[in-house]
Amino acid sequence: MSFDTLLIANRGEIAVRVARTARRMGLRTVAVHSDVDAHAPHVAACDLAVAIGPAPAPESYLRMDKVLDAARRTGAGAVHPGYGFLSENAAFAEACEQAGITWVGPPPRAITEMGDKASAKRLMRDAGVPVVPGYEGDDQSDERLLAEGTQIGFPLMVKAAAGGGGKGMRLVTEAAALPDALAAARRESMSAFGSDVLLLERAVVRPRHVEIQVLADSHGHCVHLNERDCSVQRRHQKVVEEAPSPAVDHELRARMGAAGVAAAQAVDYVGVGTIEFLLDESGAFFFLEMNTRLQVEHPVTEAITGLDLVEWQLRVARGEHLAFGQEDVRLDGHAIEVRLYAEDPARGYLPATGVLRRWRTPTDEGVRVDAGVTEGSEITPHYDPMIAKVIAHGVDREQARARLVQALQRTTALGTVTNRAMLIATLREPAFASGAVTTAFLEEHDPTPPVVGTTELAAIATARYTALRKDAAQTAHGIAGWSSSGELQARWRWRHGEQDHLIVLRESTEGVTVDVDGTTHQVQLSEARPEVDDAVIPIIVVPEGVRLHAAFGDLDVELLDVNLLPSGTGASAGAGVITAPMHGKVIAVAATVGDEVRAGQRLVVLEAMKMEHELVAEVDGVLEEIVALGAQVDANQAVARVSSETTGDDA
Repeated sequence: MSFDTLLIANRGEIAVRVARTARRMGLRTVAVHSDVDAHAPHVAACDLAVAIGPAPAPESYLRMDKVLDAARRTGAGAVHPGYGFLSENAAFAEACEQAGITWVGPPPRAITEMGDKASAKRLMRDAGVPVVPGYEGDDQSDERLLAEGTQIGFPLMVKAAAGGGGKGMRLVTEAAALPDALAAARRESMSAFGSDVLLLERAVVRPRHVEIQVLADSHGHCVHLNERDCSVQRRHQKVVEEAPSPAVDHELRARMGAAGVAAAQAVDYVGVGTIEFLLDESGAFFFLEMNTRLQVEHPVTEAITGLDLVEWQLRVARGEHLAFGQEDVRLDGHAIEVRLYAEDPARGYLPATGVLRRWRTPTDEGVRVDAGVTEGSEITPHYDPMIAKVIAHGVDREQARARLVQALQRTTALGTVTNRAMLIATLREPAFASGAVTTAFLEEHDPTPPVVGTTELAAIATARYTALRKDAAQTAHGIAGWSSSGELQARWRWRHGEQDHLIVLRESTEGVTVDVDGTTHQVQLSEARPEVDDAVIPIIVVPEGVRLHAAFGDLDVELLDVNLLPSGTGASAGAGVITAPMHGKVIAVAATVGDEVRAGQRLVVLEAMKMEHELVAEVDGVLEEIVALGAQVDANQAVARVSSETTGDDA
């Protein structure tokens, strides 16, 4: 099982992170990449790189044959799958072994048995691990699932039996919604995992999501590395993770850890794995699923234990014994991680695209940033929208939280919409600061970033004006929007969200003012640190065509220069026109031209960044146009049009 060359069958931040440890261990590293990722950071992080196909993952990162061919061509003796893509694909693990290539992961049997949620629940029940009541039978007919769901009762969770990450999962609160939930979960599961098998579970109300990290070698030794609390989630996907859990004491940690080890040993597990539990308010916990791979949130465990989990994956894959026992596992302080996504929380966390025009991360004490991007990286619709993870470690939870807030304030990601402001607001939310967090946290608290007011717009205008004036001085050209009548003046009409703002900056011998929608501010000119009404505001402003990106403190702002927009852009298309919120593929069309539809009725289902997004009618009326099934659509492209006049009833 010895190897000196490691192929990393992944992309983004996890590929960069695996390469870092592998090279420290003296291994030669090989990257694989799609055409769109030819110059991506994970390619630069490795010694060799092999192109494996077009941008869509099914044509590149999910092509087992191409990845194995790349391993053979480069002499790779081992494959590390990271997470996502092929990381929990038992067939790929078997293919590696059959090719004489070391699989850096658990045995294929463990992947199969724990990757199928229904099979896993049966195994865990037999192993004495607590499980949530539900149905995981072979009869997958709608009739059986509807009957079982009614018997289990509501609220009810519908889940894809294969895979994880919140895909193919629906919370159903009433019987009438179950048929649509089953259909949507099947579609999403088939798209993500190639399987439409579902299971049903009683919904545990307001639980915490607490998981146990396990590590096992091939010689029968298995330990747990404490727990992580991953309760802050949106769409059943984790956003904030921490270790240890604020709700777990020494006694509960021992019980959950023992259950995690028992779960791993039930399938003769080898390597790094995670047993996920739901922890209710009474302290009872129930098996949720096992992730037979490295987790996104593994850095918080590394921070509190001092262990490099990727190093131990590689050492175990080489056949080494664990060099420590359960009593040697330490718990040092507290660590919190946030996932920085290219997405818009204000629009239901819709994924965003764009080019990172400015990318800066902090190097503060106790802070770690795992990123899969650099300045100039393009965020495409083809892959998961997570662009980086920011992790803070402290002597206690409060120090870790405070360090993470500061680290996020010093993180700049301009050129796409991100959840940075929402993450800061979440960490500052009193309920989070106190540790009172459940999986319903974001629904119950809805952390709201600061509002962009006239002061902030005045600061942006001052920074923009200063930059334009400097450019004009360097090029000796005039600047559009400036006038000269005893004073210099710049005028803009900027759109923020749905609202337009008129900004007028005037510079004269008496000083500089910025007027925002009739509110006047006194300013001191500066591109990076303008002074607005005697307050210095550090700011970064990056222009991009008709867009202006700005960041300061907790806020990221994207403005449109209305005067530069093409004629008609941004004008209301009418309530009957439904547009795509992002680039994606049409995977379901739920109505036909000529149908009478109701406001709120689903018309189109769009798949983008591995998630489904339902587009609904905004008015009652007759469907006059609708996009074709399978079509690829761009952001803001019209996908359906509803006339507000119905045909009436001629009967």
